[in-house]
Amino acid sequence: MNTPAPSVWKQPAQVWAVAFACVVAFMGIGLVDPILPAIAESLEATPVQTELLFTSYLAVTGLAMLVTSWISSRIGAKKTLLIGLALIVVFALFCALSGSVDAVIGFRAGWGLGNALFISTALATIVGAASGGSGAAIVLYEAALGLGIAIGPLLGGLLGEQSWRAPFFGVVVLMAIAFVAILLLLKGADEKRTPVPFSAPFKALGRPALATLAIAALFYNIGFFVLLAFSPFPLGFGAMGIGFTFFGWGVALAVTSVWVAPILMRRMKRTHIIFVVLPLLAIDLIAAGLLVESATALVVCIIIGGLLLGVMNTVLTEAVMEATDLPRSVASSAYSAVRFLGGAMAPPIAAALWHGFNATVPYLFAAAAVLIAALTVLIGRKALAHIDDESGDAGEEVEAILLGDAA
Repeated sequence: MNTPAPSVWKQPAQVWAVAFACVVAFMGIGLVDPILPAIAESLEATPVQTELLFTSYLAVTGLAMLVTSWISSRIGAKKTLLIGLALIVVFALFCALSGSVDAVIGFRAGWGLGNALFISTALATIVGAASGGSGAAIVLYEAALGLGIAIGPLLGGLLGEQSWRAPFFGVVVLMAIAFVAILLLLKGADEKRTPVPFSAPFKALGRPALATLAIAALFYNIGFFVLLAFSPFPLGFGAMGIGFTFFGWGVALAVTSVWVAPILMRRMKRTHIIFVVLPLLAIDLIAAGLLVESATALVVCIIIGGLLLGVMNTVLTEAVMEATDLPRSVASSAYSAVRFLGGAMAPPIAAALWHGFNATVPYLFAAAAVLIAALTVLIGRKALAHIDDESGDAGEEVEAILLGDAA
């Protein structure tokens, strides 16, 4: 007689503590989206200055990913999580109390450092502590990722109706609760630590396959963050309208990332999916640019973009996991560091193009970047031939995919 598999939802308290913190951390990605116009107005900032809120956050998050595995492998997961959460609490509070856009930009950089430390460690912690094996842990992590991406813009919109400072105060409260929960509930004394060399992510980028995918992801992320970070300005909505729009975007992204992408990968080669989805994303961005004067049409393009971005996030990151024989944590951190540079540069460039030309040009710029990403994969297809092999441990691959998507 077979013993029934334990329920995914019957987990130790320490697992729920980390899962809750994951939801809040992922919310931070889109939290400021609905309040960008309000920040620009209240702090008398230009759109370019306001978009630097994303740049400082993403640039520091990406660069910090190069060293987070080195840090956590030495001080342990619990200490790394707590340091990351503490930094987010402190810098989110500083953002809320700031009196100038330059100050908020600087404090968002500190927030990015905390976010990198937390996210890079959270999945491994859940996998190690969850009952029911890695499969159960991955389901929980998927749920946290999807909830966070979808709820972030909605919460930002709700609180942003009161004040642009309110979403930052909301993060402070939620992350403080998560800090206490992990401090009290997560065990850390019996951790096994295997130190990772400081140079490992840098050496990883010397591998042709990984370098090709990282460069492609850099240009792909330009399209991603033009859609996410620039769109609130031409939409012309208030905080609540922007929040609902990007709530729909987040739900679409989460659904295709978690459910649709795995179905496609069982039926198509990874490179073939990339060659289909990236041109479709470019077409969507071109449509957004041409129809930017219609708020309804732009909302539709944003939601469709979310569907395509969800597929690409998962497929690109799984391709990275299969690109080299390096430890998956090292490959993921090296790849994430490069791709976030694209996300960091995109918002202010989009705002500058809007100011210099019109609201159509930033989307055409994003579409061109996405096509360059596809061309990069096409040029490097020989180095990437092996990523279409169906070998490897499925559970381990999915775990790494989710880490890459979150990062």
